[in-house]
Order: sequence, then structure tokens, then C-alpha cells
Amino acid sequence: MSLTRVFLGLGSNIERETHLVAGLEALAAMLGDMRCSPVFESHAVGIKSGNFFNLVVVGDTELPLLELDRRLKFIEADNGRYAPDRKGLPLDIDVLLYGEQVGNFNGLILPRAEILKNAFVLWPLALLAPETCHPLDGRSFAELWGSAQIDQQLWPAAFQWRDSALTPAELLASA
Repeated sequence: MSLTRVFLGLGSNIERETHLVAGLEALAAMLGDMRCSPVFESHAVGIKSGNFFNLVVVGDTELPLLELDRRLKFIEADNGRYAPDRKGLPLDIDVLLYGEQVGNFNGLILPRAEILKNAFVLWPLALLAPETCHPLDGRSFAELWGSAQIDQQLWPAAFQWRDSALTPAELLASA
């Protein structure tokens, strides 16, 4: 079976560290060669809530797109995403890119529009995979971030996972 490179966006605004760590652990068990971007804190976009922590992960999967998406929904559910009494968003995991696929796959639209709309997706992508090109736009994520005109505030956030700092000290110092 062949491997597909996948980029996933993660976010949380409730017990942020707990839910993101749980999500990263679950993803690490599913993806090969997984790497994480720095973590960013930002104000909520589109909803009234507390601040979010966001990051992007990249890894390789043998799973077909819709099976991957189904398993991501289970990880979200395990973290209370669909609980009837939930407050805020415990864990959100979105497929941003799945290989070079472009189009509508059973309601899952790729590449995800948020890549170009949200700084909390594009900045982590630019740091994690600066040379990777957007499959529709054609420019690299570093180029896209360099020319982005997105009116959102976000700042690097200190975050530990598996005894490693995901956000480098020099990025935190520049904030």
C-alpha cells in the first residue's frame, strides 16, 4: 500500500493542553514520520469563546482519505467534541491537505479553504513545510505567508509534548 502525505490542523479552546496532547498521541499512533509545527494562541474566529491553541501536523498515512477523516472524528469524539453539554471546542482536527488531491470528497473539500483564510493555519504551515506548494495557488506556504493580508492576531505559545518544546524559544522570544 502506498503512503500519502497528509497535513492536519488541530485546535482547542477548552483544557487546551490536555486535548491537544491527547490528539497528538492518537495521531502519532496513526501517522508515520509525524512532525509538528510550533503552537500558536489566537482569538477565536467565527465563534465567541476563549482563546485557541492551534498547530499543524504532517505525516504519512496508508488510510484512504474518507477513512482517515472518519478516524479523526473518533479522536475528536474521544475528547468530548460531540458531547451534548460541551462548552467550547475541546478538540478540532481538520484535513488540510491529502497528497495533491483537489476537489470535493463526500463533503470534504480539499485543499481546505482555511489555509488561505486563517493565520493560525497558514503561519504554522509556513514554518512546518515552507517549500510545500498549495495545490491550487501554486505558491509555497512560505510565499503565501509572506504576502498574506490576514487581519488576525496570533502569537507563539509555549507547548510541551513528549518532553520536547514544540514552539522554539527564539520564536517565543520574538513574540
